[in-house]
Amino acid sequence: MDLNHTIGNIFDSIPDVFENEIVDCLVQNEQLKIERIVSKGHTSPASGWYDQELNEWVIVIQGEAILVFEDGSEVVLTAGDHLSIPAHTKHRVKWTDFKQETVWIAVHH
Repeated sequence: MDLNHTIGNIFDSIPDVFENEIVDCLVQNEQLKIERIVSKGHTSPASGWYDQELNEWVIVIQGEAILVFEDGSEVVLTAGDHLSIPAHTKHRVKWTDFKQETVWIAVHH
């Protein structure tokens, strides 16, 4: 049986210098989307908050980040930390490490 396996590496294709945060869709279907996000000093646009239709689970694979929520609470995430964010919970990325890449996996479900 040919299963057409696709093998990738989460750390592949990260350029040394990049102006914008990198967001790559790894898997998507009607029920979920899995993204690799790479940040290096990137933050959410000052103009607004993420207010997503779906629940989101994120894990930081490498690096560090600070998320802030509409109520003013902040969460510091370092490598290995994961967080569930319910749908319509307004949040933004306040800070990511500018010395090394912060590599995230985000699962929208």
